Amino acid sequence: MASYLSLRQMHTIKLKKGKAKAAHQRHPWIFSGAVVDDGEGPQNGEVVQVVDHLDGFVAYGLYNGQSRVAVRLIEWDSDRRPDEEWWRVRIQRAVETRQPLLRSSDTNTVRLIFAEADFLPGLIVDKYADFLSVQIHAAGAEKVKHVITDELNRLLRPLGIYERSDANARMHEGLPAANGVLCGDTPPEWLEIRENGIRYEVNIAAGQKSGFYCDQRDNRLFTARYAAGKRVLDCFCYSGGFSLNAFANGAASVVSVDSSALAMETLKRNVTLNGFDESKHVAVQADVNKQLRVFSDSGQRFDMIVLDPPKYAPSRSGLEKAARAYKDLNRRGLLLLERGGLLATFSCSAAMDVGTFKQVLAWAALDAGKEIQFVRQFTQPEDHPVRASFPEGEYLKGLLCRVV
Repeated sequence: MASYLSLRQMHTIKLKKGKAKAAHQRHPWIFSGAVVDDGEGPQNGEVVQVVDHLDGFVAYGLYNGQSRVAVRLIEWDSDRRPDEEWWRVRIQRAVETRQPLLRSSDTNTVRLIFAEADFLPGLIVDKYADFLSVQIHAAGAEKVKHVITDELNRLLRPLGIYERSDANARMHEGLPAANGVLCGDTPPEWLEIRENGIRYEVNIAAGQKSGFYCDQRDNRLFTARYAAGKRVLDCFCYSGGFSLNAFANGAASVVSVDSSALAMETLKRNVTLNGFDESKHVAVQADVNKQLRVFSDSGQRFDMIVLDPPKYAPSRSGLEKAARAYKDLNRRGLLLLERGGLLATFSCSAAMDVGTFKQVLAWAALDAGKEIQFVRQFTQPEDHPVRASFPEGEYLKGLLCRVV
């Protein structure tokens, strides 16, 4: 590891003519097709120097010959060679920007590091009460895992740091899945956290990704303002974020739907944990699209519906297919709303921009025979920032729609 960080034998990656413009504008991705193949590629995860076709310095980056993104750029100052201290400083800066959230008395779950947004590609770190959950999706971050772990432990002194690097992204980087304790204690099977004053029990060693989605923190709080006295349907509910917020704000009843058995178990525990009236709650383990048809066929109606599906468009190539899926899902949801009903609908597909999403909703409303107003746009919270030079980091968007 010392030889990797010393950079004495740093490789140089040359870009083809006309391929350096985006990199000079601080976009962090160099695709494999932009690289001159000299037959002597560095090791995957190695720090490299990137130059243009005239050998002018562009940036330092992390190389991976197996990935479509051949180099992930991390530093544009030629005098700041990315060594161990560079990684530590970047981690410190990321954590420092989250201090307002870390000082909150009613929320103790925060995203501490958000990959490219924090100049740390392939690294995601979430804080859940006194434990940290780490996801490493790129070979460059994998190379310095021990540095990442040590610095996080030094800065935050958690009870334990747990790795959940089992995403498909690792496969594209030539990395095996990795799941387990990096340091400290093993997290309990059920760890209690708080978000906006609501208590949750989460399992950060199982289930989806890190066990809880803190990117909807602000959106859950805002939509709940409309829940008082309403019949609420929460689809793709997972551990119950929107459902619990609706109850906390006086919903008359809540129906929660998810296909995951673990989600249903977690949700029920969380309803009980917060002391909400279980007689007003129905948890349905089912495919959401099929269950929406069941509700429609039975004549059931709701005053407010939340649709928070998984990513339908993993890339731009899948956008057309995803748009059809989003349209059909939202059409089915709108059919269950009468005049004055509210639909809070989301997309976590970075390939789908908010303008396209609005068009999809317009088509869904037309097919459902409904007229809708866009009341509010939703986005990701402050601990999921978007770098100006990396708009791809803006993945979460949502719309609050009213049937008129």
